Amino acid sequence: MKKFNKNRILVPILAITMLLVGSSFKSDFFEIAKQIEIFTTLFKELNMNYVDEINPAELMDTAIKNMLDDLDPYTKFLNEQDVEDFKINNAGEYSGIGSVVRSYKDKLLIVEPYQGSPADKAGLKAGDEIIKIGNIDLSNFKDDASDLLKGANNTSVDVTYLRQGQTKTATITRAAIEIDAVPYYHMVDAKTGYIVLSKFNAKATEQTEKALKDLKGQGAERLILDLRGNPGGLLSQAINVTNLFVPKGELIVTTKSQVKKFNREYWTKNKPVDTEIPLVVLINGRSASASEIVSGSLQDLDRAVIMGARSFGKGLVQRPMKLTYGTQLKVTISRYYTPSGRCIQSLDYWHRDNEGHAVRKTKFNDFTTKNGRRVQDGGGILPDVEITAQKTNALTRAMLAENVVFDYATDYYYSNELDNLEDFRFSDVDFNDFKEFVGQSEFNFETRSEKAIKEAMSVEETDIFGPEVREDYKKLLLAIDKNKILAMDKYKKEIEKNLEDEIIKRYFYREGLYDYYLKHDQSILVGTALLADGNKYRSILK
Repeated sequence: MKKFNKNRILVPILAITMLLVGSSFKSDFFEIAKQIEIFTTLFKELNMNYVDEINPAELMDTAIKNMLDDLDPYTKFLNEQDVEDFKINNAGEYSGIGSVVRSYKDKLLIVEPYQGSPADKAGLKAGDEIIKIGNIDLSNFKDDASDLLKGANNTSVDVTYLRQGQTKTATITRAAIEIDAVPYYHMVDAKTGYIVLSKFNAKATEQTEKALKDLKGQGAERLILDLRGNPGGLLSQAINVTNLFVPKGELIVTTKSQVKKFNREYWTKNKPVDTEIPLVVLINGRSASASEIVSGSLQDLDRAVIMGARSFGKGLVQRPMKLTYGTQLKVTISRYYTPSGRCIQSLDYWHRDNEGHAVRKTKFNDFTTKNGRRVQDGGGILPDVEITAQKTNALTRAMLAENVVFDYATDYYYSNELDNLEDFRFSDVDFNDFKEFVGQSEFNFETRSEKAIKEAMSVEETDIFGPEVREDYKKLLLAIDKNKILAMDKYKKEIEKNLEDEIIKRYFYREGLYDYYLKHDQSILVGTALLADGNKYRSILK
């Protein structure tokens, strides 16, 4: 008993000491210390008295992650494996099978095997569902099963997977995998270069600079930089990539925080490669964070025409903080502001609606670019030239999130032979086939109106109002269901764009997709035409 009392006193004292050191002398020491003491005593009693045996590590991991869920989705606790994954993502290289995988409760889904990777050589395809790795049945595996696929070079791993209802096996020999920041660059025509920058890892600036110089050597006098789908990455790389196109000494981004040491201004420090080459930057709803710093600063400095669809709207900066036992806290430390002074954060995680969802900003403030053009904050970067096919909507986002587009592309691949990229056309017949596929699938897209009607018209209320109201209520819901199918026609361009992207990757990998873009992608075609019309290009920036 004496030993427990001693620990009971020491734990809060240590907690208070840590808080005094790390909390910048905030005024709520007592309340924090009080809550920590309550939690430690609760944790002890739970471990000692719960009816079944519990795992303290798992319990604490769950408690920490649930606590952080009330903040923003970017503030996360990283265990030892998460820390390694974080380092790999930033470094751009690891040892494994070379495939994008998605984890589910009882399986792993192969999303995209890299061309020439161990997974590709072993015959794995997008849509394959891995159900067993070695002797481990994934239906009983609680941790992230994708970690089992990683390992030292030249070691092998056996996998059992499902493909179109058939069980198959494969042995994959792991190898060093490099994740290029610039997976593709090419000449669109004799004078227009095209660079895809897919992520801002440690290789981003070096590879973008190399691609730029190579294209200029091939005769490029104008350039398209594609940031569509780029989720961001290292802040330093965003600044340095921007520096390739703007002079030394330009303010690119400012960070503002309640903690003074995180209030900083970031200026370009290097000699640029080309400050004059006409530049179009492509963005969409999945261009986020560092992508928005690059596109936003180039827009504010009137250095490039931004084209596509409104970007994601992530104006928050994170930094990893080391904790004990190799763990880390990736914490949001500040907001960032583009050169004009705008913060493009779209969701307010600190003010939520009745359902606990972050409130989306709807009122924007005006700012001006270097040349006096009007731009706005909040809601991401709004392009100077909008492309309809690049826009997103709730229906398309739901189809992507629930794998409807992905699953249709899988079925399409196994039902259609395609040997030549030039032969591919997604026809109206194909789109109607997709609509039938959606109708027969388990896809259930519930609109806000539909949800509100269901909540408002409870069983008790419909009984009070009588059978006529109940029938009208049912008819209204049926009408909403019918209009969901009609909405697919309304958003046909956006949906077809996502379907084409997913299907082409199945046959010709990502490089084939970019080859297809050069001749068929609306954003690239419009961007190329704009760059060729110097007067129109300059008029947008002035």
